[in-house]
Parts: sequence; C-alpha cells; structure tokens
Amino acid sequence: MKMTDATAWTDLNLSSAAPASPVSAPLTCGEALVKLLEGYGVKRVFGIPGVHTVELYRGLAASPIQHITPRHEQGAGFMADGYARVTGKPGVCFIITGPGMTNIATAMAQAYADSIPMLVISSVNAAHQLGHGDGRLHELPSQRNVMAGFTAFSHTVLNADELPQVLARAFTVFGSARPRPVHIEIPIDIIRAPAGMPSFEPPALPAKPAAAPNAIALAARCLAEAHRPLILAGGGAVDAANELQTLAEHLQAPVTLTINAKGLLPAAHPLSIGSTQSLPATRALVREADVVLAVGTELGETDYDVVFDGGFAINGKLIRIDIDAEQLQRNQRPTLALAADAKLALNALNERLATHHAAADTDWGAARVSQVRAMESAEYGLPVRAHKLLLDTIAETLPEVIFVGDSTQPVYSGNFVYEAKHPRSWFNSSTGYGTLGYGLPAAIGAKLGADGRPVVCLIGDGGLQFTLPELASAVEAKVPVIVLLWNNQGYGEIKKYMVERDIAPVGVDIYTPDFLQIAAGFGCAAVRVDTAAALVQELQSATPRRMPTVIEVDEWSWFEQLAQ
Repeated sequence: MKMTDATAWTDLNLSSAAPASPVSAPLTCGEALVKLLEGYGVKRVFGIPGVHTVELYRGLAASPIQHITPRHEQGAGFMADGYARVTGKPGVCFIITGPGMTNIATAMAQAYADSIPMLVISSVNAAHQLGHGDGRLHELPSQRNVMAGFTAFSHTVLNADELPQVLARAFTVFGSARPRPVHIEIPIDIIRAPAGMPSFEPPALPAKPAAAPNAIALAARCLAEAHRPLILAGGGAVDAANELQTLAEHLQAPVTLTINAKGLLPAAHPLSIGSTQSLPATRALVREADVVLAVGTELGETDYDVVFDGGFAINGKLIRIDIDAEQLQRNQRPTLALAADAKLALNALNERLATHHAAADTDWGAARVSQVRAMESAEYGLPVRAHKLLLDTIAETLPEVIFVGDSTQPVYSGNFVYEAKHPRSWFNSSTGYGTLGYGLPAAIGAKLGADGRPVVCLIGDGGLQFTLPELASAVEAKVPVIVLLWNNQGYGEIKKYMVERDIAPVGVDIYTPDFLQIAAGFGCAAVRVDTAAALVQELQSATPRRMPTVIEVDEWSWFEQLAQ
C-alpha cells in the first residue's frame, strides 16, 4: 500500500529524532507496600493470589521477601501465627477481598486471643463501590467492620500516601503494645494508583513502656517482706526469661507458667511448678501465698481453670504487671497494678531488690514445690503417662525441638506435664480461642522461622482433616516439618466428655482415612510406629530430609506398650 505524504513525514520525523530518555514509571501503591515491608525487616509473606490482589504481587517477584502459598487462607493465618510465635516478629499475610478474609478470620481470632502479632493486608472493592451493596465480586457490606472485632485495629487505605503512617501504627502495636493482629485493607483501585512516597525507611517507633518508679518501689517492698511469695508468669513475659529467673531465685518464689510461657524457667528448675494451675495441689499452693506476682498473664480460664469449676483463687496480695492496662482489671482484682512491659518491670524490680534479703519461710520455695510436684505426678493415670512418654521420647531424640500442637489428647496432657527447654518452644491452639486444624499450618510457619531447629506438629486425626491439604504447601516450600499424628479414630476427647456426662455419643466416631497413603500422595515421607524405639528411629531418619514427614501413632498400640 502506498504511504500518504503525511505518513511519510511522520515516519521520517520519528526515525531522525534523538532517542527519548527512559522515564521510570512511579511505583504503584502495591509496589510501594512491598518496599515498605522490606524496610520493616519482613522476610516472608503468606498468601494466595487472587484477581483482587494480583497488584500486591507486582513488586514481590523482585523482592527478597519469600512468598509461601497455603492451600486455604485459614492456613495462611495459622502459618503466620506459628512464624510469629517462634520469631517474635509479626507474621504477614496477603489476602483477597471477601471470602479470603472470612476464611482467615478464625486464625486471626486465635492470634487475637493469644496476643500474637499478625499483619493481614487485604484488598477490598474499589473505593467508589464501598458500601453500595451492588453484589460485586467478593463484596461484603463492611469488610473492615467484620475484622474489627479480633484486631488491634482495622483500617481502610483511601489514599496511597496513607500507607506509611498506617504501617507505622501497625508495627507500633507489634513492638510497643499488646501484640495482636492488625488488618489493613486497600481498595483495588488504590492498589494500582501511583504512590508518591519520598522514603521507604520506617519511622522511629516508640519504646516499650516502663513501670512508674513509685509503683516499682511499692511492689519491691511488698515482695521483699513476703514470707510466701509466688509468681504466676504468662506469655506476655516470654522475652523476660533471665529477669524472671533472677527474681524467682532471689525471692525463693515458686513459679507457675502458662502454656505460652513454658520454657521461661529451665526444665526441672527447683522453683518451677510447671503449668498445673488447674490441679488441686498447685491451687492449694497459690492460696497459701501471702504475695502473688502475676506478670504477663491475663489469668484466663484456659490456663487457670481448664476443669471449669471456678476453683482457682488468690488469697494473698496480688501484684499484676501487664503491658495492657485494661487487662490489669480483668479476672482477678489487683492490690497493686503496673502497666508496663514485663522485661522492663522485672528488671526494675531486680534492681530494687538486689540489696534486700529474701524473707521467705524455710519450708517454702523449692521444698514446697517438690511436695506439690510429687503429689501431682502420683495422680497421673495411664493416658497421661503414655502421652508423657511420647513427648519425652521426642524431646530426648530432638533436644532443641519446638512442639506446635493442635487440640488433641497428647497436647492436653503435655500442657500439664511437659517442660520446654526454651521459651517459644511449646504452643498450641487448645488455649484461648481453641480452634481445630491449627497444628499443621502453624508448624509449617514455625519451621520457616525456626533457624534450623526441629519442629514437631502434634495433631489428632480429627484436627488434621481440617487442614490436611497444607501438606502440599510444605512439600512445595520444602519445609521439613515432622507431623506426629495421634490417631484415635475420631474426636476422642469430645467423646469422653459426652460419656462422662451421660450423653450418648453422636458425631464423634468419624470416618478415618488412610493418612499415610494420602501423605505419600502429597509427596511426604510417611510411616506408622507402635513403640518408643521405632519412634526414635523414625525421628532420626526425618531430621535430614528436605520434605515433611508424617509419623502416625495409633493410640491403643501406644497405650499397650506402656501397660506391658
């Protein structure tokens, strides 16, 4: 075809012109988000890409941040939870609008109940569509309001320039207040919008709060004069192990540890009562104390009253230390309340008490703890002893093990009888919110943050069926988590509970699939063991693998070996 004169002139003009300088397109809000997360030291993000979040991923391929793809958004939340519990850093999730957020809600609620830092960044429908109820893809009437009930805060970003400030607020919650999930939603049109941010460096964040000096002085005087001091330590003190041990030894104070505080005192420390606050002998000891120091614990039901009889009581003076000022007034009324970070407050108390001699009675402290331990261990029946054998065998074979548990019988027993070697080495979903299916994805997240330490997931056959597809996530990401499957062919603990209350068991004898065949199909190593010796051998074989290992233990076979 013949060119027109105009076309020829245009082509000639273009060919003779100097090449234009490349102009860098401004980063989108989604790309800027990734840069900002890098600045806060985020190493991993858990999420499932969807049509509403693909723009969040635009900057992720070139980022050092590793993306882990679960098979369900609840799995993403549980992975982030496990990662946060091991590292102390927030787990971060990218989640789609609507069903993605309702799917992750259970995981966020578990993290909220246990004070776990989690950052959930989601999309939401375009800003001009919010609240209209037009029936658009993934639309909720108010996604932010749905999330508000189990987050420190839920915020909608309506301008890309808001993002640095909102992230700073989130990381302030994680580092300087009671850590809980934060939800930030970004409309899909804002995610694509240009971000004119001058800097990706995070701002200065506030330090953790210290206790008022006069309150420390009063608490120190009260503790120094105590004849029968006792310490109740919770997960809020998880970073204050040295300070807690120093104080307990100076006062000769027995120490109870909540489930999330296990490891704050070394295993078998002479002042550690363990996590037996629901047992009669420990409760009697608490009632005998003339001064009780409760630090970083909400004094909640799932740590102090799992028998649900209201029998836990404090008769002496109660000094409470908690970073959450409101929590100081819940469950037990304090004589003295200190709103402060546990580590800072305990350190200040130790400095005050350094020149005071302990006033504890000679028959208190380690002597009284030894009596309580002997009384309680004598009451453990066959199931508890069988579960203890299981846990002790694993811990002796894998000395640096991290146990991540679901709501399952060995976990219930372990909450009482197992003593962790280090903090952040025993946690599970039987406390607080108490969900099923937590163990496997949380263990995957924990292993990603565990810096080479072995991670064992303790889970039952019922709980595993909630999140079984996450085995594929672990295979894909080459996460060599060990899954210890306690198989009792159903919801054993609930069945027992029904029978004890003269309720005919219904819905608890569920179909049990061939887990080993399924695990092998996912690409895992899979084996069944019946004895402690066989368990040791399989744990040793699992350690060097670069894939998950599923080890199935049949409940009755394990009980039989102990009874012989």
